[in-house]
Amino acid sequence: MERTLVLIKPDAVQRGLIGRVVTRLEQKGLKIIGMKMMKLDMAMLEEHYAHLKDKPFFPKIAAFMMSAPIIALCIEGLEAIKVVRSMCGVTNSREALPGTIRGDLAMSTRSNLVHASDSPASAAKEIELFFSEQELFPFENLLEHLIHIPDGT
Repeated sequence: MERTLVLIKPDAVQRGLIGRVVTRLEQKGLKIIGMKMMKLDMAMLEEHYAHLKDKPFFPKIAAFMMSAPIIALCIEGLEAIKVVRSMCGVTNSREALPGTIRGDLAMSTRSNLVHASDSPASAAKEIELFFSEQELFPFENLLEHLIHIPDGT
């Protein structure tokens, strides 16, 4: 099973959408093996957004991400990275397809409700940044044989 990181951003927290995002992930058949609310600081944001920290728009992203708590989720599932990113929709929420989290619930690029890891390498790095091993709780889903039926059978 693959793991990925999802951040429920401050705009989703402010709008009371935490449950709706979590419900969508669980209804898809993904497992939440780590979850915590946290307030981000500049050091963590500079590490998480290292690829953006020298961009002129980074201060606005940082201010937004520190404006309210976030919910960090470690998600586990078959092809979890690809599945979660598909469920989120494209970054510009106005262009996100209906049926996606952003397409149904957001209207902005910065205030687009969620962050999801984009590759196995970034997922591993981001999960390690937001969670210690003691904060992750892998478990056997007793219905997994109904959710993850092998392809071709």
